[in-house]
Amino acid sequence: MSIETAAPTRSLYVHVPFCAHKCEYCAFYSEPSRGETIQRYVDALVREIELVAPDLKPETVFFGGGTPSLLSMRQWEKILDTMAQAGLLGAAEWTIECNPATVSEDKARLWRSFGVNRVSMGVQSFDESLLEKLGRVHTREMAFKSYALLRHAGFENVNLDLMFAIPGQTLEMWRSTLDQALALRSEHLSSYEVIYEEDTPLYHQLQAGQFSVDEDLASTLYDELLARTAAAGFVQYEIANFARVVPGRPEVEPGLQTHSDADATLPLRACRHNVNYWRGGSFYGLGPSAAGYVRGVRTKNWSNTGLYCERLEAGKRAIESAEELPPLRRAGEIAAFGLRMNAGWPLRQFQQTTGFDLRQEWTGEIGQLVARKWAQLDSDRFHLTPQGLRFADAAAELFLR
Repeated sequence: MSIETAAPTRSLYVHVPFCAHKCEYCAFYSEPSRGETIQRYVDALVREIELVAPDLKPETVFFGGGTPSLLSMRQWEKILDTMAQAGLLGAAEWTIECNPATVSEDKARLWRSFGVNRVSMGVQSFDESLLEKLGRVHTREMAFKSYALLRHAGFENVNLDLMFAIPGQTLEMWRSTLDQALALRSEHLSSYEVIYEEDTPLYHQLQAGQFSVDEDLASTLYDELLARTAAAGFVQYEIANFARVVPGRPEVEPGLQTHSDADATLPLRACRHNVNYWRGGSFYGLGPSAAGYVRGVRTKNWSNTGLYCERLEAGKRAIESAEELPPLRRAGEIAAFGLRMNAGWPLRQFQQTTGFDLRQEWTGEIGQLVARKWAQLDSDRFHLTPQGLRFADAAAELFLR
């Protein structure tokens, strides 16, 4: 099917690979910011946007990184002008990730003027000693100032990113961070347990015995997160994601596609871009290292900014690999991702999405999870239990073939 006759892709991810300083835990593709390299990247990204624009009508857009807010006003103007000229404005949900140290009111107002309506701010902790341990370039005070700045610029949908089980973090420290985060009354919280990825400084510190992992404490911190967010009016809709319910307001966002009646009941401020990932939807991924999934083909761009720029300067996409998965293997991936959501998989929806019956193809795996009390199989739905969500990665592995 040609691009001209196919329905356009509705979701767009853009990777900005630059950071003022790479955090100790980060395994994403990123690199130190250098002026000439950043400008070359922006020029290449503009070319990539123009190449895919005919097949895009985005309902969700997400600029992630790295640190997108590190780009200058002039660079942002070039990217946003290109998107405007390509007819890519008007997404119902458009998110930009930012670091509290690199967001400014001018940038925030520029983003709003082009239709950006959601910001995800990487706070991680309100404890100065833990921020230093993580290698963050911002301070506690910067987080508060940047949050106020975003509100003043007109953002009514702000996510705060937090981390727990940080080496040296106590329950008291975590409670203090939650107190301060919840007091800001953001619309959304994302909170992730520290993962020790190979080739990161934190991983090497762990291997060297500089600290140990306390799984019991991590579970206690996660339980505290669940209790405190629920008490503050947040609804957990995915392992690490919580949306605040606004009394008296409808819980369905006008103009946003849903993948089923079940997803139509998601909290108003649930991140629809991420829901599209978890439900196996299509999306374009632009920028170095970005992955995409369009019409059954999974692609990955080169994780090398120089090579990425060279390819785009030659007028070509910077795709390192493209793979069309066998249907059953792809269905297994979709099953695994969807189980991260509290709603799990409505059985009919899974069959409509993948062409496979979840109960027939994974009978043994479902039985294992139910026996462990990690999952529950209802007449119309399969989902993880609260205990199972704590071990969702292990549960997901059973479905990956």
